[in-house]
Amino acid sequence: MSIKGKGVRAQPVGQLLRTRGSMAPLIHTAGILLEAQEHLLNALPEELKDHVRVGGYHEGHLTLMTDRAVWLTWLRFERQRLLTLLRQLPAFRDLSGLTFKVRPIRPAYTPDTRVRELPEAAASQLRECARDTDNPRLRKSLERLASHSGQKNE
Repeated sequence: MSIKGKGVRAQPVGQLLRTRGSMAPLIHTAGILLEAQEHLLNALPEELKDHVRVGGYHEGHLTLMTDRAVWLTWLRFERQRLLTLLRQLPAFRDLSGLTFKVRPIRPAYTPDTRVRELPEAAASQLRECARDTDNPRLRKSLERLASHSGQKNE
């Protein structure tokens, strides 16, 4: 069994993002949802901002997601005010309703930055190895590694 490429060539990114491209409707919808998310976050109370996200828009209904049932209850009580607020946006003038769902909202993961330090004893051994090496590429690499110590080169 072989895998054969289709006769269609890859399209440039610029063409995919233009209004005629196949990705344009998806990108347009993502922009509208982002605008709704920002507009909603500006109007929500401070304690609720980390717990509500715009989930999607389908057939005139905007889905709002929250991570706890207590916030879901609050959203239901505020449904009419939220509808009025979201209808201020040009893309949501015809918004007919809101759908609420409880889903875990995970914040974007950002790994902790770790600063690695090379002890001076290890750096001096690397420099010594670099001096004894005949290979110029290896010498340069060892010197570069040694430069990661807190102290300057001898």
